[in-house]
Amino acid sequence: MTHAQRLANVRDDMRLQQLDAFIVPHDDEHLGEYIPPYAERLAWLTGFTGSAGAAVVLTGKAAVFVDGRYTVQVRHQCDAGLFEYRHLIQEPVLDYVLSELAAGSRVGFDPRLHSRGWFDAANKKLAARDLKLVPVGVNPIDKHWHDRPEPDIQPALLLSQDYSGQHSEAKRNRIAERLAANNIDAQLLTQAEPINWLLNIRGRDIPCLPAVLSFALLHNDGAVQLFAEPAKFNGLDLAGHSGHNVTLAPICELESALCALGQQGARVQLDPATANAWSSLVLEQAGAELVFADDPCMLPKACKNPVEVQGSRAAHLRDGAAVCRFLAWLDRRLAEPHPEREDEGTLADRLQALRAQAPEFVEASFSTISALGPNAAMCHYHHGNGTPRTLGQDAIYLVDSGGQYLDGTTDITRTVAVGEPNDEMRKLFTLVLRGHIDLACARFPAGTGGLQLDALARMPLWQQGYNFDHGTGHGVGHYLSVHEGPQRISPKGSTVPLTTGMIVSNEPGYYRENAFGIRCENLEVVQPAETDGDIPVFEFEHLTQVPFDRRLIDTAWLEARHIDWLNDYHAGVWEKISPQLTGGDLTWLERATRPL
Repeated sequence: MTHAQRLANVRDDMRLQQLDAFIVPHDDEHLGEYIPPYAERLAWLTGFTGSAGAAVVLTGKAAVFVDGRYTVQVRHQCDAGLFEYRHLIQEPVLDYVLSELAAGSRVGFDPRLHSRGWFDAANKKLAARDLKLVPVGVNPIDKHWHDRPEPDIQPALLLSQDYSGQHSEAKRNRIAERLAANNIDAQLLTQAEPINWLLNIRGRDIPCLPAVLSFALLHNDGAVQLFAEPAKFNGLDLAGHSGHNVTLAPICELESALCALGQQGARVQLDPATANAWSSLVLEQAGAELVFADDPCMLPKACKNPVEVQGSRAAHLRDGAAVCRFLAWLDRRLAEPHPEREDEGTLADRLQALRAQAPEFVEASFSTISALGPNAAMCHYHHGNGTPRTLGQDAIYLVDSGGQYLDGTTDITRTVAVGEPNDEMRKLFTLVLRGHIDLACARFPAGTGGLQLDALARMPLWQQGYNFDHGTGHGVGHYLSVHEGPQRISPKGSTVPLTTGMIVSNEPGYYRENAFGIRCENLEVVQPAETDGDIPVFEFEHLTQVPFDRRLIDTAWLEARHIDWLNDYHAGVWEKISPQLTGGDLTWLERATRPL
């Protein structure tokens, strides 16, 4: 079925339901960033495969919305004859709907795929212009997606306290005490990551996200009702692992559990940013009193305990050795005849295979961005969406990749020379690297959020008239999602203070459409800094241990302090990674970490 036919089928269904518009987000019922294949409704309808976006189907036209990471990719994947391209930030979905529809129009949405916060804001905004927000019982895409994949049933993992650092009962009791103090009877949890963190479980339901897709109710006595596919826990002693007051039921029983709370008149807390509208409406209609507040698991999950931090260090040492072996092999391959036999796909496979040699490795932490030349200008490019570009025709190569290990999650980007970079490429790489160093060197008082630090990484580019259209840093989980909140570093980012144990990426970049892309990324963990002052101060400890490509550095664009930082960083990489390498790989590392 072509995308034109799919669009026509959705419009047929809209006419039956008397809808003038239908909104299609990139979300599943859990509203997490990563979704399983059976929930890829946006991709089925439009062809766009990015991790963030939306579409609006009107009776006579349609539009697809993406942020700055995907403005190039969307033009490659979506038919301009079917969809207009819109910037998700500059022209939000609801603004577009209001500009296109007349008063009295009906706007359809699937309440399971939108947050309660979105529902309340959208309802208010549309009603002010006499437009009606209409929940649909059956998503029209689901009606016509005849070859839709079935949900995969993968076994769950009970994560040892040797890795988690804290028993589930201690986590649950700490949060339950706060619920009780605020007269909350139960907390509704709908995203997989906080539930998996809370119960010390992991899964394989979604590629790259080691979590069991589930819902949960955490009661103010610490008891948890977990709603997940029971077959995933066959042969596992969940109660023995997470605590005797943890029960398991199929997801289909969630609605009755919500209704039961409503009939008791319970005060139920939920996060309007992460809980889907459907679950909150079920509670409300059943008689529950809703209390809106941030998910109480998010902040303690983000602040890694000492065991998790030490595990993350160990995972990065392992990961750094694998990436160094890959970069050493790549340089040797480029020196051989016919390096063009390698392409973006075979390069990504090689790196994955090297990571997989570690016994603690589970899977990639996201789909590897293996991008040569102009493909690197697409921030979230994936070679599987087209014909992989081959070595030999480009000056630089960008590889953004990571691993899920039992003791930590990694994410690293390196931009390396695979040809003859010109002076402008070297200048821009150095400006990006300079911004990376300036952020890495930051010391900041308690209470500082990532929003306040973002400009440090952009300033070298700004001063020369350049910028990049994505955040500078995202939070990273511990053997969980490679993207986590509430911490992040972005011009529109979080004001949540960065504090001990939070892991964030540091990844400024520069992208020139149809030409090249540059990004320098390490992961950092926030730690207390020693000072002579009288206020608490924090700093970053870099976790990632891989050299930056000296061949792309133009020292004319660096100050002495930047060169000192690079030399110190490379000396540390040599000290930590060299014991894991031998032969040609060790020789490569010695050259790559020589002082500037």
